[in-house]
Order: sequence, then structure tokens, then C-alpha cells
Amino acid sequence: MDVLLVDGYNIIGAWPELRELKKRDLTSARDRLLEDMAEYQAYKGYKVIVVFDAHFVEGIEKKYVNKKVEVVFTREKETADERIEKLTSQYQKDIRTQVHVATSDHIEQSVTFGQGALRISARELLNEVNNCKKQIIEQIRYTNDEKPSGRKLFDEEIMAKLDKLRRRK
Repeated sequence: MDVLLVDGYNIIGAWPELRELKKRDLTSARDRLLEDMAEYQAYKGYKVIVVFDAHFVEGIEKKYVNKKVEVVFTREKETADERIEKLTSQYQKDIRTQVHVATSDHIEQSVTFGQGALRISARELLNEVNNCKKQIIEQIRYTNDEKPSGRKLFDEEIMAKLDKLRRRK
């Protein structure tokens, strides 16, 4: 199993579209990131966990699932980096699991890499997400092009013979 741990606010701050959206509405930027991660998860088959720092959300830890993406708001005074390190350690215990950590925080990349995780920069993740979107669009186009339209697949003579065979039964 592949697990992708995403440092939510780090990615929002690094992706140009989300960074601009954050200036107007932080909630919308988070929602857009979660939508992109849901598509990415569905396409790649990874388990995706997006972690947000508590300093933007007061109170106790909060977890929920949004479109099959696990979302974690850390508890007060716990950083996303600390939670990502804990999750990396937890998932790396299973030899069948490969953990990927998406952040552009170099210290966090080093720490999680030291725990056996693969690191993905914010730019690399953006490129992967955009490639997945392109591939999804291509698959949809291909599927739509391959579907038979409303036209008949056989000429009238063959249809009559098939109908005759069908009626014999």
C-alpha cells in the first residue's frame, strides 16, 4: 500500500493557484486542495492523508474524511510536521507500505526520509496532480470516442439475419 502524507498549509503556500485563493478565502483553498487530493488518490490508488497545523484552528485535534481523503487538524501546539513524523513512523512499521511525504520543508523532508519515506516537493506533487488530471481527461475522451454512437452497428441484411436467428429460439 502507498500512503501519501500531505503538509496541507505548506502545499497551499507553494501552489500558485492555492496561494492566491488563500489570500481571499482560506477555507476555499483547503477545499480545493482536498478536491485535488481526492482525484489524485482515486487515480493513483494511494491512501492520502492531509495534515493541517492547529495554529489556524483552535482546540483539540480534529479528524474527518472528505471524499475518501483523511483530513487531520493537529491538536493545539502540535505542528503538522510533528504529526507527519508520527504518521510516517506508524505506517513504516508495515513492510508492505511505502510512505510518501509531500512538503517543501527541507527539514521535514530530511526527517521523514530518514524514517524511510519518499519525499515529494510541492512542485513535484503539483506536476503529478496536473499529469493525473490530463490522463483522466484523455481516458474520458478515449472512452467516449470508443463508445458506439446511436448509429447502427450492422447493415439491414445482417440485422434481419440476426433477428431471424433470435426468433428461432
